[in-house]
Amino acid sequence: MCGIIGFASFRPWRHRGSLATGRDTMTHRGPDGFGEWWSENGGVGLGHRRLSILDLSSAGHQPMRNDSRGLVAVFNGEIYNFRELRSELETKGCRFRSSSDTEVLLAAYEIWGESCVTRLNGMFAFAIYDDLRKTIFLARDRAGEKPLFYHLSDGNFIFASELKALLANPELPRRMDSESLDCYLAMGFVPGDRCILSGYNKLPPAHVLRFDISSGIAKVWRYWQPPERELNGDICPLDEEQLVDELEALLESAVSLQMVADVPVGVLLSGGVDSSLITAMAVRRSPSVRTFTIGFPGRNALNEIGHARLIAREFGTQHFELQASPASADLLPTLARQFDEPVIDSSMIPTYLVSQLVRQHCTVALGGDGGDELFAGYGHYSRLLWMEQRLGIVPLAIRRLVATATEKLMPQGFKGRNWLRGMGSDFRREVPLIASYFDPDARQKLLGSAPESHFLAENLLSEGFSGGDDLLQRATRMDFQNFLAEDILVKVDRSSMLNSLEVRAPLLDHRIIDFAFGRVPSRLKASASGKKLILKRLCERVLPDGFDYHRKQGFSIPISSWLKGGTFRELFWDVLLDPRSIFDRSFVRSLLEGQDRGRANGERLFGLVVFELWRREYQVQI
Repeated sequence: MCGIIGFASFRPWRHRGSLATGRDTMTHRGPDGFGEWWSENGGVGLGHRRLSILDLSSAGHQPMRNDSRGLVAVFNGEIYNFRELRSELETKGCRFRSSSDTEVLLAAYEIWGESCVTRLNGMFAFAIYDDLRKTIFLARDRAGEKPLFYHLSDGNFIFASELKALLANPELPRRMDSESLDCYLAMGFVPGDRCILSGYNKLPPAHVLRFDISSGIAKVWRYWQPPERELNGDICPLDEEQLVDELEALLESAVSLQMVADVPVGVLLSGGVDSSLITAMAVRRSPSVRTFTIGFPGRNALNEIGHARLIAREFGTQHFELQASPASADLLPTLARQFDEPVIDSSMIPTYLVSQLVRQHCTVALGGDGGDELFAGYGHYSRLLWMEQRLGIVPLAIRRLVATATEKLMPQGFKGRNWLRGMGSDFRREVPLIASYFDPDARQKLLGSAPESHFLAENLLSEGFSGGDDLLQRATRMDFQNFLAEDILVKVDRSSMLNSLEVRAPLLDHRIIDFAFGRVPSRLKASASGKKLILKRLCERVLPDGFDYHRKQGFSIPISSWLKGGTFRELFWDVLLDPRSIFDRSFVRSLLEGQDRGRANGERLFGLVVFELWRREYQVQI
């Protein structure tokens, strides 16, 4: 895992020192080495911070060059099938001097050009300068595990793994994008190619970008998307045992590929379905597997140690039971600074603490991210199906009246409010937005003193999701392309990389993604009374008797109790009622007081605090 940065222009860069400055804001992504390369005319510069995972020698140093073809690459991530690609490329005359996947990437581009990205199995964000074509080619992995930001203005193109690296250039603007702020307040993240700062973009997952240096024009296009489900499965029902066989083979292959490293590798074992299955597959590849379980102080009822211990005993892993330190409010400014775009997800705190502990024992860890979105593991999927079955018979006009009345009369934080608002959705075409933080009326009140915002978040979320009349297909696709990419994977990447820990996600192997969306019918994912049905069928095959298939325990914090008193409460009140805050203090005070009266505003308040801390850290103008 690494941090990358680059400049490209038809004219020489005036402030070449900002490349190294920006690169070194990402030292946490690559503490093991650094590099810098400039074209002869000074118009193209590439920088790199290295976290050594494969080929720990100097042969893996970046930026990496292919002088015979005039190529230079900077790469962040891992190509898991690099050995297979290397063998194929050797038959085409390529010769290699290292055992790194970066050199394989360069050779793949040399032979297959821009289409090489479709052959990569991995998590990645990379840039390749092509001197012959005078272009910079950027690509990002299918799920969006690795980040990539860019800024294009007046023929000057700048990109980096983290937004803070771009902001190291004092000439670049720092002004809020009002539409992205609207998305953040509604969804808890900024989706797609948008960025919280005006004039900046993210390269979306499964997209590539070509910047033509001579013309100053960038072209972006999608190279992959989740497949449509095979409709013949409805005509000739697929054999369920065969599907479980396929899933087992795919997961075993993915885990085997992702255990390849020249540094210690572990498994984050929560004792839940996903991490337990990954552990079971890992021991098939290696007789010596390290597993890690984290206990949190004051959470005896929620601790996962007992469940994980059962799996570790069954498979004979080298098991570590670690205890996290109590969370401190002092962490929030640190995390707000690390997250280039703020996200409304308080589980960034335990995710950071877990990464901090595990990094003391290994450099690479396998996690279970992706299982919930691909195989319908969240509880709200079952509730959506229940709503469709029970309430779908009620005329839509009546349900919309209830939803409108709820929004007008029921205050923020009232239990069940989002579900009542979701009743107004057309279950045949839409996805009820039950995870919204602030509805349009609340956003207008929050931003009353700010420039008028364009309330487009709800429309953005509902656009472009296929699935026909299958509500579960629409819901899981929406979460895969939004919540997973812009919240879960951002949280994992920023929190783990702040500790220089590489976290890999075998369930996000693109073959498993294709299988989940293209092969598995909704009835094998979730019902009104169950979830992750096909994964649990696999659990019955490979996990021990006594395993609890039904428990669901993700990382979370007791934010409601923290806000009753102590340093977290003091921080929240101080930040949100500070005159410098962009949010309307009267409305914010009503949220704070509502929280004291037992309403569920904790996560909303967390999102406002993180945003304000982030905005102040980077001196962002409204």
